[in-house]
Amino acid sequence: MNWSLSLEPLLPTWLIAGAGILVIVVIVFGIWQRMRGAWLRAAAAVVLFAALLNPVALREDREPLPTVVAMVVDQSASQSLDDRDATTSAMREALEARLSGFDSIELRTVVAGQDGGGTVDGTLLFEPLATNLIDVPPERFGGVIVLSDGQVHDAPADADGLGGGAPVHVLISGRDNEVDRRLVIDAAPRFGIVGEPQTIRFRVVDDGDTPTGAAVRVTVSRDGNPLSSEVVTAGQAESLSVEITHGGPNILEFEAEPLDGELTNINNRAVATIEGIRENLRVLLVSGEPHSGERTWRNLLKSDASVDLVHFTILRPPEKQDGTPINQLSLIAFPTRELFSEKIEEFDLIIFDRYRHRGVLPILYFDNIARYVRDGGAVLIAAGPDYANEGSLYDTPLSPVLPVAPTGTITETPFHAEVTETGDKHPVTRGLEGASFDPPRWGRWFRVIDVGSPGGDTIMSGPDEKPLLVLNRVDEGRVALLLSDHAWLWARGFEGGGPHVDLLRRLAHWLMKEPDLEEEALRAVANNGELVVERQTMADETPPATVVTPSGALETLPLEVAAPGLWRAVLPGEEIGLYRVEQDGRRAFAHVGAANPKEFIDARSTTAILSPLAEETGGRVARMADSDGNLDVPRIVPISGGATLSGADWMGIRMTDASVLKGIVRVPLFGGYAGPAAFLALLVLLLLPGLTWFREGR
Repeated sequence: MNWSLSLEPLLPTWLIAGAGILVIVVIVFGIWQRMRGAWLRAAAAVVLFAALLNPVALREDREPLPTVVAMVVDQSASQSLDDRDATTSAMREALEARLSGFDSIELRTVVAGQDGGGTVDGTLLFEPLATNLIDVPPERFGGVIVLSDGQVHDAPADADGLGGGAPVHVLISGRDNEVDRRLVIDAAPRFGIVGEPQTIRFRVVDDGDTPTGAAVRVTVSRDGNPLSSEVVTAGQAESLSVEITHGGPNILEFEAEPLDGELTNINNRAVATIEGIRENLRVLLVSGEPHSGERTWRNLLKSDASVDLVHFTILRPPEKQDGTPINQLSLIAFPTRELFSEKIEEFDLIIFDRYRHRGVLPILYFDNIARYVRDGGAVLIAAGPDYANEGSLYDTPLSPVLPVAPTGTITETPFHAEVTETGDKHPVTRGLEGASFDPPRWGRWFRVIDVGSPGGDTIMSGPDEKPLLVLNRVDEGRVALLLSDHAWLWARGFEGGGPHVDLLRRLAHWLMKEPDLEEEALRAVANNGELVVERQTMADETPPATVVTPSGALETLPLEVAAPGLWRAVLPGEEIGLYRVEQDGRRAFAHVGAANPKEFIDARSTTAILSPLAEETGGRVARMADSDGNLDVPRIVPISGGATLSGADWMGIRMTDASVLKGIVRVPLFGGYAGPAAFLALLVLLLLPGLTWFREGR
């Protein structure tokens, strides 16, 4: 309770000042003339002017504020090692019990250090602490108690911003003289060309009191499959050359054999993910004759940065004899032997665009093309009337790998190309813009080649549900047959055009075995700390997937329909590491969290990281338990103004004098209050003029 005095004049200040000056002059003149009662008049004037100034006594009612103490509890993954979490939990309960005995201390417990499902790399304690104390003024902050194993990755360099001199006390879980083995990847490329080797540099490090130069066996796996086994020397840098076998993520996992008595074998593993990049895909486009749609294929393939295009158009077939001398023709001879015999294996895709067999390509080379397909190559036939008439490619040795035979008739009528029920599930045609409407919102075509019963998957149909686009697999290779030469109408914008770019590009890349366009595939990807599993299938149902976590635990994961032919499920990534997903003989891999998490770079408990901060603020650093595992709970000592904030067995809390104003009571000394002070002032105010009158009367 604090008292203060305030003046609240009853008249304007200038008026009181002017009257005061006149009174002072009169009183001084009376005293100078030694007039009788001058001093008594002076006292009466002083009391009168004091009443006009209206002095008011102010009383403040304040409530003391408690001192805020923050207890930061580390719940990171490394705290689960060697019963550190149990020791930390016991210390937390003991300190909470002791701090609860102080009414003037407000305890705030900050639970931090969780990895956030793989989205946070390392142990962050001081960032959550600052967030929790954002509403606490520095003068109310009494100190920080950190319960951790000491492996903290956001420790401040100094005490600035931690509460203006409040102590930081650190209690460390774990034991002295811990040993641990870890595998470190020093250098690994992020990208690599498919089919080419890449070098990864790594080393095995034994931390703690361990023999130097120990021989350690390191096992290397690629996408979960064993790749090699190497014996290396602990502490020495090693290198391994691996071949990039496929496009997309190539996950290489290195694992060192365990060390006796080590804290954990989690950091015995390290992962390097190399994104496989395919060299430019080589495509051979053979146009049988100039026509309106020829440039559609050429422009599409030339605009694809991942495609190297070789394009030939047959302008002068052998049967054309017009007498023009050869030396006067500006034409390039068709290098049939080089393309279809010597270098055919160098192409990823061969496209025959309205090609008719007219002797340009010797019949023997069609055998080479069929064999090329069976060995893993791809052929696309963009058919026109050529496929139904004499000279059809179906009348060559290529026919055994073609999915459908022409009937010899052609249907010429306006129609909308439609995606079939099978096409709704296939990645090539699923989700084409405009396909979901009836009729589809794209321009019409006017010709389709009639064929018999298709042997592959019909993913688009024409009038009367006639096959329009047929896909098929032949041994290791793939074949596609587009039974209309009017796709160019979409490219020209006829009747609004259509999704020709998406359709034809997807078709070409499916033939060239783009992983994202496989109709039967199992995929796994890490996304914001979660494992997302997708199953692409043409089947109507799919069984649950089996997930093998980094610790080896098995989980059954039911899949739900996300789109026609696409099933999906999401699993929280509670563990950091490589997840393996299996279903129907297929396997997929994904690494959740940081490839080499900071949390386990060095899993040993330590006082070295937080000791400088504690020493700067006058705090205490100690182990939570002694060598026998007995909990050592320090005393809590409130400190007001002292310089020492910690001792051998105690931790000091800097107490605050802060308070909050609850209210103010006004006490006018000359009126408005019935207290003794007011009566005394009123008595003086009446008594002095009365005495003056009495004195003058005599």
